[in-house]
Amino acid sequence: MLTNPVVLSVIVMIVLCLFKLNVILSLIVAALVGGVLAGIPLGETMGLLIGGMGGNSSTALSYILLGALAAALHKTGIAEVLAKLIVKWVKGKGIILIMVLAVVSSFSQNLIPVHIAFIPILIPPLVAVMNRLKIDRRAAASAITFGLKAPYVALPIGYGWIFHGIISSQMNENGMAIAQSDIWKAMWIPGFAMVIGLIVAVFITYRKPREYQELEVAHEEASAAATEEVKMTGKHWVALVGALSALAVQVSPLGSLHIGAILGLTIMLVGGAIKWQDIDDMINSGIGMMGFIAFVMLVAAGYGAVIRETGGVETLVAAVSSMMGGSKLIAATVMILLGLVITMGIGTSFGTIPIIAAIYVPLAASMGFSPLATALLVGTAAALGDAGSPASDSTLGPTAGLNIDGQHDHIWDTCVPTFLHYNIPLVILGVIGAMLL
Repeated sequence: MLTNPVVLSVIVMIVLCLFKLNVILSLIVAALVGGVLAGIPLGETMGLLIGGMGGNSSTALSYILLGALAAALHKTGIAEVLAKLIVKWVKGKGIILIMVLAVVSSFSQNLIPVHIAFIPILIPPLVAVMNRLKIDRRAAASAITFGLKAPYVALPIGYGWIFHGIISSQMNENGMAIAQSDIWKAMWIPGFAMVIGLIVAVFITYRKPREYQELEVAHEEASAAATEEVKMTGKHWVALVGALSALAVQVSPLGSLHIGAILGLTIMLVGGAIKWQDIDDMINSGIGMMGFIAFVMLVAAGYGAVIRETGGVETLVAAVSSMMGGSKLIAATVMILLGLVITMGIGTSFGTIPIIAAIYVPLAASMGFSPLATALLVGTAAALGDAGSPASDSTLGPTAGLNIDGQHDHIWDTCVPTFLHYNIPLVILGVIGAMLL
């Protein structure tokens, strides 16, 4: 099994990612290694990689359009207004503040899909408030990461529409039919697991007060930002209507994120929230914000195409199935833990799906897992490494906001807490759910 081109290719990819080589380059090199080891000529392997990239073209376009919508919302200032209103409302209420962070972060994935763009607006003014309330910032990091992950894992809206769509399309490409509209029926389980992790982190592990040094400059600036008078203007209301309209299209029978994003941008343009001459900036900002992830998705789809073409998947499935002795429990545990290793190295759950689906779907079919159980295994395994990976925007974002005064460590205050509180329940409920579905 260790000479299998798929196994060696995945190992190469993980090692290169761990050595901090760019994820896109790591995927390309790993694909070439897998193809050559399988006896496919180098030029043909690259052709397979490029040809397979079209499998995620819809997802890549979704990211670009959603990034443009996020940039437009950011430019209108609606996120800043809402952030300051929240600061005023929760002042002096520690636990409520942490839970509001979780809710606002969740909204950034679907209601106002700005992703991590809200963090530099919302978090710095709150740091001074957290210091006075002696809130442990590890609880805040856990809450923000929860909001950046749980909605797309469990809900088929916003980024969740993309995530569920990738799971569905990759399962179909690898020979197991399932509708995108059915994915949530399995993925609510890992979403619930993350709720458990959030409750443990906020109400048990990091409930005790923690002292931080007050830094006068950061403190004064943050306090001023937090107390500054704010009010909703006409363009803010138009921006809110645009965001809600984009959401409405996604949950309507039309079910298109692409059309929803375009509609949202159109409403903001017609309503005067953004100007005609700013459109180029919106698109450029969208590409800048989401372009890298979009290209990771494209290359990951190409990688999956190469992996399938090597013929090593079938050999690997046969070898692993015999080792598992027909035990679904062992199979589910191994698949989820393997996904953890891969995703921790890559740092993106979205980009991991095409890679692991090429291996998981045939293996799950051979072990007798249902399509829903397979979707749960693929989705949970992909989501695992996003919480706790030093290279994930779900951890980099919270750290960037909470470390404004240099008192929040990326590894020990963000990555380790989120890894422990989310990955443990995800593994446990993922395995149990796969056995029951």
